[in-house]
Amino acid sequence: MTTAVIGTGFVGGTLGRAFARAGIPTVFGSRHPEDGSVAGSSGAEVVSVGAAVQSAGTLVLTQPAAAVEDFLRRYGDALAGRLVVDATNDVGRPVAHKAREVAKYAPGARYARAFNTLGGENFADPRFDGIAADLFFSAPVDDRAAVEELIAAVGLRPMYVGEGQEDVVDGVLRLWFALAVGQGHGRELAFRTLSRP
Repeated sequence: MTTAVIGTGFVGGTLGRAFARAGIPTVFGSRHPEDGSVAGSSGAEVVSVGAAVQSAGTLVLTQPAAAVEDFLRRYGDALAGRLVVDATNDVGRPVAHKAREVAKYAPGARYARAFNTLGGENFADPRFDGIAADLFFSAPVDDRAAVEELIAAVGLRPMYVGEGQEDVVDGVLRLWFALAVGQGHGRELAFRTLSRP
């Protein structure tokens, strides 16, 4: 099944290329589909946003948060039956995720929250002294495996927090910002969960 990355910036480009290199059929939904440079040599295709929506069973939203509502207004009906992975962050707002907007404009879509709790640098280089960082995510139970496949394709360790837990995931986002930015640790900071057997 094809995964569409909507957005061709640093985060979207890094994720989409990683998906494609891991063997996941991937398209980039771009406002400039004639410019294929974001795909590099990954094997991903660059198509129009509309074509990406039509071709994919899973869509990963990586465009600026301010653009998400317009995207959903335009394509919401076409997202019925598809999995929407929200990687956007509405930084500075009380709620960083777009779960409510997806529910409003694309009520037939399934919603997951992932790829929003680390700096994009950690998607490009996800290992710390040989150990993969964790990526916390929320998704419907039936879509857990699909999201875990995407996370593992990037080289991160999936850490599932449950269905409908986007606010919990965003708590990790706030922690990351507090440490990486507020405490000056820098953007190449990530988390690893430890547990005893």
